[in-house]
Amino acid sequence: MLFATGLRQGAKRLLLVLVSVSLLGACSESDDINEASTPSTETTSTAGPSASPGPIVFKRAGGEPGIYAVNPDGTNLQAVFEGAAEYPRWSPDGTEISIFCCDNGMAAHFVDVATGELREFPPPDPTLETHCGFAWSPDGETMACESYGVDDPARNGIYTIRTSDGGDLSRITSNPGGGDIPGDYSPDGTRIVFVRSQDDVPVGIYISNVDGSGLRQLTPPDMILDDSGFGGRWSPDGNRILFVARTAEDHHKAIWTVDADGGVPEQLPITPACGGPNADPNAYGCYSPSWSPDGEQIVFTRSDPSTESVYIVNTDGSGLVQVTDGEDDSPIWGTPTG
Repeated sequence: MLFATGLRQGAKRLLLVLVSVSLLGACSESDDINEASTPSTETTSTAGPSASPGPIVFKRAGGEPGIYAVNPDGTNLQAVFEGAAEYPRWSPDGTEISIFCCDNGMAAHFVDVATGELREFPPPDPTLETHCGFAWSPDGETMACESYGVDDPARNGIYTIRTSDGGDLSRITSNPGGGDIPGDYSPDGTRIVFVRSQDDVPVGIYISNVDGSGLRQLTPPDMILDDSGFGGRWSPDGNRILFVARTAEDHHKAIWTVDADGGVPEQLPITPACGGPNADPNAYGCYSPSWSPDGEQIVFTRSDPSTESVYIVNTDGSGLVQVTDGEDDSPIWGTPTG
């Protein structure tokens, strides 16, 4: 399977910090955005404006590893969870963040951002290997899971659980012997985007109705997709989907978009460009993209040979700005409040 938790450090102590959206200030859309911007990493409890474009949560691997939240302008960095953890995802109402943590990739974990309380749900079916936390339904009531039959590969596919108690296991897709990793729900909650793999190799970005009907492949069969299992992100208006691919096997990753109803994928023209040859010391890899709540910007991870950090760029590829300067990945933009 493509998903690997990598959570073997055993650090599980939760920081009881307030990371509610109302306490994280915002950067105005009119702020200047440029490559030379220097992100602030100062942690502060000063309350920000009552309305915000939403803080960004991400995984930090270096220094003090954990899940962190930061304003889009790089200010007010705060720890949400201390220790090895991956794949944070905001709940639609901004009250919780789902994470993979605690040396148990098969349990669903939810952090309450107001109290720091950690909820954990064990796997709902002992005959099914489930990794839940990749995508919340828009109403926040269900969560999509990458799942594999323990003894029966015919059961492989995407399932959902109820976020209130981890129950009501329901199947969406079927991929006998292969793997489907959920990426995101459509804004209206009727469809889901995911990456499908065979023999641990991603073969396409797909969409399906949540009842399993209407299966469609959005990417060409020969496209070299992100081998980390990134399943795609749906734009807030429902029209476009972000995904990650390479133009050649010996090239870095780059960010692409495709129409949600099908069409020719287009690479996001970020400057400096992403996706150059691995042998080029000045080339960058770009991956783990997520839309801003208004759909006007994209937050993502950009890496070079020395580090990887969180960046923001406009949807036309202009206005690149650095947000963090740590070993950071998997950023997700929060929902506006106020």
